[in-house]
Amino acid sequence: MADAVEILQRYVQKIPTSILGAEKINFIVEMSQQMSNDDKIQLHQLVNHILTLMIEREASDIEIGGVGTDDYIWFRVHGEKLRVEELPRFNHLETSVLIISLLTNNQCKHLLVGRNLDFSYTFYYDILKKNVRFRADAYFDLDSLALNMRAISGTIRPIESLGFHQNAIRVMSHNYIKFGLSLITGITGSGKSTTLDAIIDYHNKFDPSHIVIVASPIEYVHRSNKAIIRHREVGKDVLSFQEGVVQALRQDPDIIVIGEMRDPETILATLEITDTGHKVFSTLHTSSATESIDRIIAEVNPVEQERVRNRLADVLTSVVSQKLVPTVDKKRVIVKEVLIVTPSVKAAIKNDNTSEIYAMIVQGGPQGMITMEQDLLRLVKERMITKETAVGYSNNKTRMLQLLKVT
Repeated sequence: MADAVEILQRYVQKIPTSILGAEKINFIVEMSQQMSNDDKIQLHQLVNHILTLMIEREASDIEIGGVGTDDYIWFRVHGEKLRVEELPRFNHLETSVLIISLLTNNQCKHLLVGRNLDFSYTFYYDILKKNVRFRADAYFDLDSLALNMRAISGTIRPIESLGFHQNAIRVMSHNYIKFGLSLITGITGSGKSTTLDAIIDYHNKFDPSHIVIVASPIEYVHRSNKAIIRHREVGKDVLSFQEGVVQALRQDPDIIVIGEMRDPETILATLEITDTGHKVFSTLHTSSATESIDRIIAEVNPVEQERVRNRLADVLTSVVSQKLVPTVDKKRVIVKEVLIVTPSVKAAIKNDNTSEIYAMIVQGGPQGMITMEQDLLRLVKERMITKETAVGYSNNKTRMLQLLKVT
């Protein structure tokens, strides 16, 4: 570690004091192109040492660099952000050099233009004797570089362990419904990727199909079993989500997994390929099933909204909205809302009556549906979470309080 710290300090000293603001990052990028392989290896070993500590602490995320860190490395451990005081403190220029050392020249160009870069990072973890992957996001923070890295689990949870009703699993199964759009939604850090990987693994165990994954970045790398699985990382293997979706049509897929429906173009392309008879899974940053439907429609041009509403009603088969909530033993557990698209739900979407859908979920238990509030109540009854936690994480707090009064 001492050698790596000395390397960082040496490169920082080369930055002229006359260069101000974000231009310092441009200078660091140019300087990194001249960095020796030995220096890069030392810096990578420093990062690997920090990530090893992260794994040992059971942290899900790490924060490096930027003015906001106060020169500390930060971990998120069981939902809480904590300074790691036993690690050295690095100033924002040292961390900027460290972050740039992890990137290729092409990635540096994307970062300077877009001011943000999603990428993946892998290192060999000696204790487990295997590669460990991380999802990373580099971005600007007051003219300095910051980095978040999230640990990607090396194992996949079986879909049966996520608490879905058997009918909900059947609706998401390619064997049961050959085409249609299934959404996994939730805020950042709600476990969407874990659920999505569980669904992919579920199909990989028995479905002789072709699965194409388009994501930014690729997190868990699936090994083909019954299915053949392609991984296409946005920025590396394909230029954008939209292009990845369109190109997938020419790759003979059965199932297409779209990491995120993040813009109108991707949304329209997703509905288009689902309409052609493919099974599609994707994610949205929304906290409820109804909000997910409204968000998709609102994202497109008002002129297109009526057409998108009708098309969405025709292709949507299920929506899972989930959160990770703290348990009484200081861990986290998944809680979810599940919507199965029945003829009544289709009619509500087409008639722009999405406000009626919540009541349909409340009554849809036998079909595999459950509201966020009903699932939170279950965890309260099982004494896994407190009543205060249930209210805090509910979407409909009035309804949550009513349910808690009955218990």
